[in-house]
Amino acid sequence: MDTNLAMIIFVSIVGFLAMMGIIHAMSKSKEREQTKREVAAYVAEGSMTPEEGERLLAAGESPRRR
Repeated sequence: MDTNLAMIIFVSIVGFLAMMGIIHAMSKSKEREQTKREVAAYVAEGSMTPEEGERLLAAGESPRRR
């Protein structure tokens, strides 16, 4: 196999994996924001206390994000 072709394939695979990682991170961020909005709506309508909302959001966070 030609060295240039092998390098192109390797760079293409690494680039694809990097793009997939970025898309995954963006998706998680979007979902997290949507959850915050929904909890805020429940608090605003009185279905949930602010303390319950805070506890609910804190339960979903990883320990390093707190």
